Amino acid sequence: MISTTLVFEEKLSGCQLWLGHNINILYLMRKLQVDILGLSTSPHTNGAYALILYELEGKRKLPIIIGGFEAQAIALKLENIKPPRPFTHDLFKNIADAFHLHVNEIIIDELHNETFYAKVICEVNGEVHEIDARPSDAIAIAVRFHAPLFVTEEIMNEAGIREEQKEEGEVDVERDPEEIVGGIPTTDTLLEELQASLSEAIINENYEEAARIRDEISRLKKSKS
Repeated sequence: MISTTLVFEEKLSGCQLWLGHNINILYLMRKLQVDILGLSTSPHTNGAYALILYELEGKRKLPIIIGGFEAQAIALKLENIKPPRPFTHDLFKNIADAFHLHVNEIIIDELHNETFYAKVICEVNGEVHEIDARPSDAIAIAVRFHAPLFVTEEIMNEAGIREEQKEEGEVDVERDPEEIVGGIPTTDTLLEELQASLSEAIINENYEEAARIRDEISRLKKSKS
């Protein structure tokens, strides 16, 4: 006869394995290290800015639209400007230092409905914790801890943009009349035009427009599938 204690221990062991699996799932993802290329110099009409990340071992860039306050918090640290009183992210750093909490890294690991999600990986007393955060807050914290930034390969494949320049001597090809149905461009034609506009925006370093076009391409691909 199996004792109640043995059954309980087996269930507890299984629960611990399940928790361990889910906690470590983030580390099984392929991560790409990125760094900050810069912030857009002028805000959108809603006061948001474009934060541009770039692959350290690749050619893709990842524009993320963030709020003005978070943009200022990131820019001040990048420029080594110390405000007269600590901002929220500076306060977090001061509290973390007081309690010996260290931020190991941040990772942007999810994208839903054109909204990015991030995790702050921190350690205290030898225990590692994953804290859910907006990418803007996570990056504002990371620059204060000199922590590395990562993006999952899946996110970079979905939302990253690559600069594509025409080869010398390459010319534009006229659109095939069969691609137009009743005077309305097909989805494939619209995608081609958006990709061309995206390349032009990247070449001109208009990353706010590039982010908008990227999201439009994503919506169009989803409607097509």
